[in-house]
Amino acid sequence: WYGAAAYCNWLSGRLGKQPCYDSTTLLPIYPLPNGVRLPTEAQWEYAARDGLVGKRFPWGDTITHSQANYYSATDYDYDRSPTRTFHPAWDDGIRPFTSPVGGFPANGYGLHDVAGNVREWCNDWYLDSYYRSGPSENPTGPSSGTARIVRGGAWGDSAFDVRVARRKHDVPHLRYGNNGFRIAMNAE
Repeated sequence: WYGAAAYCNWLSGRLGKQPCYDSTTLLPIYPLPNGVRLPTEAQWEYAARDGLVGKRFPWGDTITHSQANYYSATDYDYDRSPTRTFHPAWDDGIRPFTSPVGGFPANGYGLHDVAGNVREWCNDWYLDSYYRSGPSENPTGPSSGTARIVRGGAWGDSAFDVRVARRKHDVPHLRYGNNGFRIAMNAE
């Protein structure tokens, strides 16, 4: 997560925008400046859903290997079957890997790979109970924590784990081969 935040600050500088993360701690600056940043968890889900509220995936309720890079026994392995295989196009028999960005169809907002391929870091700290007690409009996550939110699932995750609503978290100071990020900016 910290590497993604540092990249956002670097890109903000290249674009002549204000950085969104403190240069020393890399913690978010609030209110968020006009620079490049990671999306909040709520923003990520809104963009990934493409307006399809209540659906499991960005395009509907089923998933196939023609739509995403994920780990599955069949095209639609929602039951988390114990006998699964990696996406055939992205498994060399030694170790599965990520697919090139844009290798799968975009959702209606033009976003590629929001389900599968890599989990995406979000700006928010993780708290399991946050959505039961947090604000219902424009939530930005808890003010502190020990783990950051990742969304979207990765090449090694089941169909259950690449659902749009699936919340996961990782420790922000470690690097993971199945995590990535996408950037966001405030509308001007």
